[in-house]
Amino acid sequence: MNEQTTAAQLPDNLLELDGLQQLKLAFEDGTKRPPIGETLDFGMIEMEKGKVVFEGNPAEKHMNPIGSIHGGYAATLLDSALGCSIHTLLEPGERYTTVDLNVKYVRAMRPGMGPVYCTGVVVHKGRKIATADAKIVDADGKLYAHGSTTCVIL
Repeated sequence: MNEQTTAAQLPDNLLELDGLQQLKLAFEDGTKRPPIGETLDFGMIEMEKGKVVFEGNPAEKHMNPIGSIHGGYAATLLDSALGCSIHTLLEPGERYTTVDLNVKYVRAMRPGMGPVYCTGVVVHKGRKIATADAKIVDADGKLYAHGSTTCVIL
């Protein structure tokens, strides 16, 4: 939710919607991003059952002291895509939370490198556990980081 979207503006039947319907509602007009997306300049650009794609723009404001993009930027982008991919498969009334997040950094991102894309795909969703994989690539498909998650279904 952003400043324009408050809990009072969400439909009363939110938990009656499945996860994909919830995400479509949250991102329906392309202008709504959770605050973390605003802070780190990334947002969801595609969603379907079991898969989402985020686009991010690593910038100078995301740098670490050695001049590359802080690893937390990649970890947060991966975590968002991983969690949202699982969210797309939730049944009405289900919720989830992350049990673990595994991140592998392949190469450094640099400020001004252009957009990066993070695709999250569900590997498995059962009654109690879901797993997903994601990767971050640039416009040419060069890999920068990849990761996986395990989430518990509540």
